[in-house]
Amino acid sequence: MSGHSKWANIKHRKGAQDAKRGQVFTKLIKEINVAAKIGGGDLESNARLRTAVDKAKNENMPKDTIDRAIKKGTGDMDGVNYEEGTFEGYGPGGVAVIVEFMTDNRIRTVADVRHIFTKHNGNLGVSGSVAFLFDRKGLISFGTDNDFDAIFEAALEAGAEDVKDEGDAYEVITDPGNFIEVREALEAAGLKWESAETTMIPQTMVQLEGKQAEQMLKMMDKLEDNDDVQNVYANFDISDDDIEKAMG
Repeated sequence: MSGHSKWANIKHRKGAQDAKRGQVFTKLIKEINVAAKIGGGDLESNARLRTAVDKAKNENMPKDTIDRAIKKGTGDMDGVNYEEGTFEGYGPGGVAVIVEFMTDNRIRTVADVRHIFTKHNGNLGVSGSVAFLFDRKGLISFGTDNDFDAIFEAALEAGAEDVKDEGDAYEVITDPGNFIEVREALEAAGLKWESAETTMIPQTMVQLEGKQAEQMLKMMDKLEDNDDVQNVYANFDISDDDIEKAMG
């Protein structure tokens, strides 16, 4: 299993028992709001907004909820003013961690995130301390019930950088600049993706075992649970055995 999808797969395996649709909606609404504020409410000319809306639709968010979030972002409706930013730091075993946030109270968010790092044997670093260990890429994932050869051909023809068979998923890697173009080409070929987003892919991985693996998974869980945190990226790898133990 590739390192950059490790956490996504763990979350999927944790499954419906702790799925929090309301929290997912909250984070997506913030992203739509900020994307509309920065780039306007036109989906055709605002790639970031278009991606956010597509993710919201994929989570079955109601159309009127999406429309309200866009209008609040463009100023057509009153809404909260969010600030976005990034924290960088280290988790157990020296794992590099990037936290992307959106907040209406930066002081609260800094305190909350710092507490989560410290409690789980990690520490916040300065800006730039770990970002160089990751590459920003587009990532489109498909279930293995799809035809790998069809995905491979359509993706490379559309300009994707790489296509991988990760055992439990097929992954298409793109440059962020042509992420939407590649995704739409795959859709036009009749291929239905499970997730499609721009993400941070680590260049190297840190193998964790035992207590450090357990601490890292708990840290990721707590960060993801924070309403101000939009995305968390980390360069850890954990064996399936340690995952099972940590998940109880």
